[in-house]
Amino acid sequence: MPKRSSLFGAIAAAALLVLSTGHAALSNSLGTTVSSASTASSTAAGALAPTAGCGKNPTLASGTHTIQSGGKTRSFILRLPDNYNNNTPYRVFFGFHWRGGTAGEIDSGGTSGYPWSFYGMRQMSNNNGIFIAPQGIGNGWANSGGEDVTLVDDLNRLLDASLCVDTTQRFAMGFSYGGGMSYSLACSRATVFRAVAVYAGAQLSGCSGGTQPIAYMGLHGISDNVLNISQGRSLRDRFVRNNGCTAQNPPEPGAGSRTHITTTYSGCRAGYPVVWAAFDNGHMPGPVDGTYAESGITTWTKGEVWRFFSQFGTGPEPTPTPTPTVTPTPGPGSGPIRGVGSNRCLDVSGVSQANGAAVQIWDCNGQNNQQWTTTTANELRVYGNKCLDVSNQSTTDGATVQIWDCNGQNNQKWRLNTDGTITALGANKCLDVPNSATANGTRLAIWTCNGGNNQRWTRG
Repeated sequence: MPKRSSLFGAIAAAALLVLSTGHAALSNSLGTTVSSASTASSTAAGALAPTAGCGKNPTLASGTHTIQSGGKTRSFILRLPDNYNNNTPYRVFFGFHWRGGTAGEIDSGGTSGYPWSFYGMRQMSNNNGIFIAPQGIGNGWANSGGEDVTLVDDLNRLLDASLCVDTTQRFAMGFSYGGGMSYSLACSRATVFRAVAVYAGAQLSGCSGGTQPIAYMGLHGISDNVLNISQGRSLRDRFVRNNGCTAQNPPEPGAGSRTHITTTYSGCRAGYPVVWAAFDNGHMPGPVDGTYAESGITTWTKGEVWRFFSQFGTGPEPTPTPTPTVTPTPGPGSGPIRGVGSNRCLDVSGVSQANGAAVQIWDCNGQNNQQWTTTTANELRVYGNKCLDVSNQSTTDGATVQIWDCNGQNNQKWRLNTDGTITALGANKCLDVPNSATANGTRLAIWTCNGGNNQRWTRG
């Protein structure tokens, strides 16, 4: 993860400065900056148009570049997808750094490395998109006179001319000051960007316009002492209104729970969802359930944000990472299901047939509490009438699994994949042995799919 502890004071000072003294001036000046620079890249989010770069050899390559914008030399880092195809329109992801951060930290993923590059979106997409990290002036996003919005307009024009871009699939995301910048784009460029994700943000970069709908996701810690969660709620509520969603006070986890709650608002206009993810932690973009630490490797936020972004459509679908041909597959039928990493079987604790009985790994013994049948309804049945079930219909990493009367709900639907993984369809996560444990009695859970042997299974 990027090192930010020395930056908290600077972030707080910047927040207070903008909120208490500069906010009105920012808003007023931003209102005068919607010019030809913006209209050049304002293709409606709902209408795919091939860009000039489609079908041509790319004139941009991965790496650090500069651009003239608003009379200043600005820099950015670009990452193209693996095996870039100039006839395929790609999603575009803008990643904005925090106060005192750099484009290089967005690109590199900081101390977490590639799994956290662009807030984890490169990993989650299998690097199948165009990723761009602009550098803020003074390592921030004051957006004076709308200059940072103008930079984004100029970058979009450059990308469209140089590369094959899906104009309906532009996304913006950022933490803290970068979250404020992403929010500013939601306000002023709602017809250019399909969706934004704001990590622990506040209104720090202005909000020109702010009346049109855009798909919006906010993530915020309940104990954030830099930008209070009330500021994140305020950003969210603007798009609850703009998107026609039903107003509500979504549940948030209690202090000490060390978990998160993600809420998708109801009643929103089709195609314009609002999602709110509150977590029991402080000012950070990569919290980890069960701890007060953060990690770009194990955080749940990247899976939640990827699920939010990827629902919007087409773009090239990520190509799954190839797995060795010797990898076993659980396969259809009936019988025991054995963990590849543990060499132990999927087992109902204590041979119980009670609803809520835990599912664990245990030495394979051929008993009926280890005999699992796949059905045409995508169930995994044991005892003939009990289904493998995700507790409380949860979709979060670490949610435990159990048995329950079969009821046809999505938390009882599973897909057996050819790479040996078993996907919980309701959560889009994999059946997982937590922490790659191998001991008898280790209770199973669901977790973001990562290809590890603790998520691979075979029949017999």
